[in-house]
Amino acid sequence: MSDRRLTDPAAIGLFLDMLASEKGAARNTLAAYERDLRLVSEALGGRLLAAEAENLRGWLAGQGSLARASISRKLSCLRQFFLFAFREGWRRDNPASDLLVPAPAQRLPKSLSRDEVDRLFEAAKARLERAPVPASVRLVALMELLYGSGLRATELVSLPRNAIAPGRPYIILKGKGGKERLVPLSTQALAAVSAWREHVPEEARYLFPSGGKSGHLTRVRLFQLVRELGLEAGVPPERLSPHVLRHAFATHLLDNGADLRALQQMLGHADIATTQIYTHVAEARLVELVNEKHPLANMPSPVDGRKRRG
Repeated sequence: MSDRRLTDPAAIGLFLDMLASEKGAARNTLAAYERDLRLVSEALGGRLLAAEAENLRGWLAGQGSLARASISRKLSCLRQFFLFAFREGWRRDNPASDLLVPAPAQRLPKSLSRDEVDRLFEAAKARLERAPVPASVRLVALMELLYGSGLRATELVSLPRNAIAPGRPYIILKGKGGKERLVPLSTQALAAVSAWREHVPEEARYLFPSGGKSGHLTRVRLFQLVRELGLEAGVPPERLSPHVLRHAFATHLLDNGADLRALQQMLGHADIATTQIYTHVAEARLVELVNEKHPLANMPSPVDGRKRRG
């Protein structure tokens, strides 16, 4: 039973305060959880705190059109909220304890071949040689940091002007959840950033300023720049985004023998299971390689006489 004196909005507010103060939840997480809980409360007529398990299952059943990741987040939110309510004494039970979290789909991230990446950098270099203007210098620096360090789009566009120090081959970033991580920088990235910084006003707050001294390049504009470069390089723009370049960074490092734990730290993944999806990319590529390139691929199988390939 719930505490009848406590309303849903008050309970939700106290829960969010706990997440922020005790668990250091990120602002985006808090906003998403607040939105989810308010939607459930509205659907249940303002009786979220008094909900029974069947009420929650009924609400979840109506969310089937959402992506599995979204449903998983909503389930996690409900579980944490009712566990908090139980511990605070607002409930004598936890109606969300038996709710099942759907297994996440094993979708392989989009990536690029090394040849496609080479063509992107060749196109960026050609643009710089053809028109050595600040915009071309900036594009090279952006590409070097996206593919060379695997930065998230938000992390990249919001880099402070002096985040990358000359001669220091790494950046210390504050990523999701406010967690800091060390990201190594290649020699090429350091050189590209050094060339670009000459065009950045000393009073600018960000390394990639836009809209005056106080603003920075937007994620939307970064997305547009990457796709425009794809057109010049002959890489289908619909296959390109800053996040795809981050995936390419991870996949190609793993292909070359990078340690999974080191890759986890560089990407800023809280759970190594998130990083392990790149092993599926590598495994799929190895299977394809054996099927296509092994000498036995074109020889008939002794079992059914068919070729092994295909």
